[in-house]
Amino acid sequence: MLTLYGMHDSGNCYKPRLLMAKLGRPFRHVEVNSITGATREPGFLAKNPNGKVPLLEMEDGSLLAESNAILLYLAEGTRFVPEDAYERALVYQWLFFEQYSHEPFIAVRRALKKYPERASQATPERMAQLLEGGHRALDVMERQLGRTPFMAGSAISVADIALFAYTQDASFAGYEMGRFPHVSKWLDRVRADDGHVSLDWLP
Repeated sequence: MLTLYGMHDSGNCYKPRLLMAKLGRPFRHVEVNSITGATREPGFLAKNPNGKVPLLEMEDGSLLAESNAILLYLAEGTRFVPEDAYERALVYQWLFFEQYSHEPFIAVRRALKKYPERASQATPERMAQLLEGGHRALDVMERQLGRTPFMAGSAISVADIALFAYTQDASFAGYEMGRFPHVSKWLDRVRADDGHVSLDWLP
């Protein structure tokens, strides 16, 4: 059985859990909390020297880190990765966008508001910068979702799962979601897809 090491309330760790739930793929969840320092312990660093979760361990002991790489591995040959090369590249495009233009703002602002241990880092200047960057990313999504029902076209893909994870918490993080009606409708479409589970779901 696959083993997923991760934090139950992390959006990045939620991504592979959500995909495996949709695929009906059994797995074991092992809680490894980065807030308490568990990802820096020698036993975990032996598995992932980068000291981050999620981390996927295969039945044969092979290991795979980075949430979007895990999504692509798990989704290979399923409806969540297009067969056409160009359509598949569009999915990759949005996966890169999520990690470089979306997650560094929305996920970070969420974390600074969610975890008391990080409150000292939430200076007014930094929170304002994160708000501006996140609104910019949401505007890019809004324009795309005004043209297509899902991020990479007409069908749901791992790009939607990746971007859903933290966008669903954007209101909590302080983003003005009323400015992005297409994004809000897209969130509902992703939730309505077969096999959807919430962030707090564990196997």
